[in-house]
Amino acid sequence: MSRRMLVLLMVVALAALAVPAAAITHGTPDNGRHPQVGQLLFFDPTVPSSRYPDPGAWYNCSGTLLSANVVLTAGHCTYGVGHGGTDMWVSFLEVSDYSILPPSSGFTSNADRLAAWSAALDASPNWYRGTAYSHPQYIDAAFYLFDVGVVVLDQAVPTSLVDPSYYGQLPPQGILDMLSTKRGSEQRFTAVGYGIQSMVPVFNPGDDDRYVASMMLISVQGVFGIPKGTSVKFSNNPGKAATGGTCFGDSGGPNFLGDTTTIVAVTSFGVNPNCVGNGGGYRIDQPDDLAFIGSFLNG
Repeated sequence: MSRRMLVLLMVVALAALAVPAAAITHGTPDNGRHPQVGQLLFFDPTVPSSRYPDPGAWYNCSGTLLSANVVLTAGHCTYGVGHGGTDMWVSFLEVSDYSILPPSSGFTSNADRLAAWSAALDASPNWYRGTAYSHPQYIDAAFYLFDVGVVVLDQAVPTSLVDPSYYGQLPPQGILDMLSTKRGSEQRFTAVGYGIQSMVPVFNPGDDDRYVASMMLISVQGVFGIPKGTSVKFSNNPGKAATGGTCFGDSGGPNFLGDTTTIVAVTSFGVNPNCVGNGGGYRIDQPDDLAFIGSFLNG
């Protein structure tokens, strides 16, 4: 997660048990293994501003390229932009480049900053503008129930940057239920994202670079009363069984099945402010989610 967004998301994180999450903590640098995973930068016009008289705020998330111009992410990453909103950009660089953005201190209104930042991002060859869509049943008050979103890019990402063999793949319907019935399964899941790399014992916000972690499946039963069929819990601690997990920061990053490109869930929420114990993903192996995502891939 960008340092610019850190304070606000930490306040939100400490205010509730299940909150939008997650970047990679206690993981390792991706080193080019997942070029299909990018960082989202977007403007939410509804958030009150402490800096300017008019509302608005910028946020980061992660997402996965499913085709040359379709990116999968979390619903709470796309919702604030508006269903069909276009103040959304994605970069697939290993370390996102924010040097093109003029300092916020040089503006007197959100409108002026939005215009200048939009122009800079549109002119950059490293950022791709897109149109944001959330699951049609998504609402912020219960974000964890339908927490999936799609960004349709204005321009195709060149194959020289992301080869089609790396595109994220949708999972078979109900695959997580099948995997959860295998006792003693050694199946690992791979989380990829940009952002906070540790909370405790030393806080490390990261530098907007892509990290990767290996996790184990804990439960498909949900947490805090979230119904079965929506959320999944993964291990979130460093150790022999798994290496790293997710933390407060960028949501929407993929939870791959092992070392494959099959995405079983997108990172959705955290269950405590210290990013330990378990991490929460929104599973996309359900019929309504597969249909929603597939509608963009099928034209």
